Amino acid sequence: MIKNKLKERWAEGHATINGWLSIASTFSAEIMAAQGYDSLTVDLQHGGLDYGDALPMFQAMRASGVVPLARVPWNEPGIIMKMLDAGAYGIICPMVNTRAEAEALVSAMRYPPKGTRSFGPTRVSFAAGADYASGANDELLAFAMIETGEAFENVEEIAATPGLDALYIGPADLTLGVTNGRLPPGFDRQEEEMVEAIKRILAAAKSAGIRAVLHCGSAQYAANAVGWGFDMVTVSNDTRLLATSAAASVSEWRSLVAT
Repeated sequence: MIKNKLKERWAEGHATINGWLSIASTFSAEIMAAQGYDSLTVDLQHGGLDYGDALPMFQAMRASGVVPLARVPWNEPGIIMKMLDAGAYGIICPMVNTRAEAEALVSAMRYPPKGTRSFGPTRVSFAAGADYASGANDELLAFAMIETGEAFENVEEIAATPGLDALYIGPADLTLGVTNGRLPPGFDRQEEEMVEAIKRILAAAKSAGIRAVLHCGSAQYAANAVGWGFDMVTVSNDTRLLATSAAASVSEWRSLVAT
């Protein structure tokens, strides 16, 4: 089986950068894959795509060697297993609130005896190698998203789940959950209480010997997060990068041309 380059980079002591795909397009996925990301996540939760879009997007990304990940819509075994069979090397699972829910995620991702994953590696047996079944349990990454007040209270127990590889912080939902809606959702939190919350989740991951990931809105904040000790950062997403670049181009043109 082709090795998981994220695990190799982390073992060498490097932080990694993850990209985010919300647009249902093989062409935009191919473009993003050529930009130097360590991994790219196809977003089936909030992205404008589904399984039928995701599989060909994985195919378009393959030539670059970028590690393919997927955020599933929910902690449901069927879609988790299907995305793994399509070629995902890791699953980012939203709204994991308890250790039992983290255990369910891990179980859906591992073949027996380590879990309950059904055997049928449709595409991935070609994309990852004919010996996929013998290596999958060790190479695939299980990310539990910590996003709610309940998850925050249970974070140490969640982090200690056997077979879980990382905690993934979704700052927007986490802010709503931790502050009970007192603060608006968003990335790159500056409030002291939110920075402390983020660092508590980071500490829980490190204490449990697993990885910590933070979703960021800017490269600068992501660099700060690596300085805090995060192993992986996601910086923005395809829709926001497209909108920002397009807006900057239009703004520059309007500043140069009298209309």
